Amino acid sequence: MNHFLSIRDLSREEVLHLFRLTASLKGRQKAGDRGAPLAGRSMALIFEKPSLRTRVTFEVGMAQLGGAAVHLSAQEIGIGVRESVPDIARNLSRWVDIIAARTFRHETVKTLATHATVPVINGLSDLEHPCQALADLFTLWERGMDLAGTRLAWIGDGNNVCHSLLLLAALLGTPMAVATPPGYAPQSEIQAAARALGGRLTLTTDPREALEGADVLYTDVWISMGQEAEREKRLEAFQRYQLNEHLVGFAKPGAVVMHCLPAHRGEEITDAVLDGPRSVVLDQSENRLHAQKAVILHLLGGGDV
Repeated sequence: MNHFLSIRDLSREEVLHLFRLTASLKGRQKAGDRGAPLAGRSMALIFEKPSLRTRVTFEVGMAQLGGAAVHLSAQEIGIGVRESVPDIARNLSRWVDIIAARTFRHETVKTLATHATVPVINGLSDLEHPCQALADLFTLWERGMDLAGTRLAWIGDGNNVCHSLLLLAALLGTPMAVATPPGYAPQSEIQAAARALGGRLTLTTDPREALEGADVLYTDVWISMGQEAEREKRLEAFQRYQLNEHLVGFAKPGAVVMHCLPAHRGEEITDAVLDGPRSVVLDQSENRLHAQKAVILHLLGGGDV
């Protein structure tokens, strides 16, 4: 793995290695281990979109590994306007050891990787959010759940997070049901890729059908950044898909609830569910830090630390 742009950059064995490494790094951090395997190494963070979790976890992650991170906003570098994406990649490759980018278009991340001579990590694009999916399924793995026997239900928009989860679930043998309104299903190319990996994928427009027998319930915002003009249309289309106490009742009694955050409380999920005893949302958020540290170490050759 030279870059981490998509879940498709990983093999099943690499995923399990990253899970073990994530668990080790998390344990060491909790125990107060202040080892610095990346002392003197640096990361550039390119952010076209604002962020809480992605920025903090990458910056803090590099600091915990002994390295440093430099944040670059879209306004500062004028990506693709003031300076071309290839030129940005070539310049940063002379200064830093690794690049993470949070962009609108997946093509931007791919172009960075094509022209960079250092590893590039997709911190989010319109097609995928692989770091999120890795942290999510690690969260289930560390709870001792048998991923091959865990039924995951996605309720809402078939978006970038859904895409990465579909691909990772397929790699790990996790059956996944996706319930979306008509016209909002995951991209057909992602569906085909998941099935090619052996994914057990069920698509439906009925959220109750997806939730029946589910061990894990996952939702995300209905209106992502860049979709604000579609707000009223989307609110109308998704109103049956709110993850509330009534809908949660169709899943298994012990099912856990996931959300990648930020949440639009009262839209895709209610306070009672998001803050309730089933929720592992803050565990997911915490694990972004450790999963991304594992990816960074793996890409920079320190994966046995």
